[in-house]
Amino acid sequence: MKQTIRQLTLVLGLVILLAACQSQNEPQQLKIATTTSTNDSGLMDYLLPDFEEKYNAKVDVIAVGTGQALALGESGDVDAVLVHARPLEDKFVAEGYGINRKDVMHNDFIILGPADDPAGIAGTESVAEALAQITATESPFVSRGDNSGTHVKEMALWEMAGVEPAGDWYLSVGQGMGATLTVADEQQAYTLSDRGTYLKRLAEGIDLEIMVEGDPPLNNPYGVIMVNPERFPDVNADLARKFVDWLTSPETQAAIDAYRVNGHQLFFADAPGG
Repeated sequence: MKQTIRQLTLVLGLVILLAACQSQNEPQQLKIATTTSTNDSGLMDYLLPDFEEKYNAKVDVIAVGTGQALALGESGDVDAVLVHARPLEDKFVAEGYGINRKDVMHNDFIILGPADDPAGIAGTESVAEALAQITATESPFVSRGDNSGTHVKEMALWEMAGVEPAGDWYLSVGQGMGATLTVADEQQAYTLSDRGTYLKRLAEGIDLEIMVEGDPPLNNPYGVIMVNPERFPDVNADLARKFVDWLTSPETQAAIDAYRVNGHQLFFADAPGG
């Protein structure tokens, strides 16, 4: 009887030890909200396996517009955000929802349109002038309309042009960048896109062409922000901090610069010292 009890105790101890070891080896979970542009461009799939391997982590990516990404941070439903609308980012931090914001990278916005260019804007150096011409000719324009970083930028550009877009020619779809490009391509309409997503979709067969580029207001910077663990105790603060440091490290910044689609660099690293 005593021998049986000792054997059972030994077996139970081994089971507990194996369970503990298995628990230690299970990857930690990190939840990040990012933009559809970083996801649709393929950048997240390219970068994240390195982080997951280094830190024994499983990263759950929620790809939405910047407004929705920050809303997820404001409710404590994610651990970090990677977004591109600096006024909204600064507000997020100032109101105590986020901490430790760092510059990550940039690309740029471009105005796309059909090859026949009904508004006659191809090669226009001023994006404000181009938008004014689209309005004057009532040429079709597709807007994301989703409070994303791209949509926020679009609204600022219309304001620069002195235009409040409205009418049958202006279609707001409430969709991410990939879906918006699909609609614009189908409608042979103009739209505003980040360059990275456009180049990725161009490789997949859309027919839209770059009409306007290079104007300074079209610059598109991205930042990463930890969700504030003092406000949301359930946030995985340790892993989120490691994610911010990893994303802005020289190694990951070099990987961002190295990312190409059909030979085109999509993003340019911005982290100081990265």
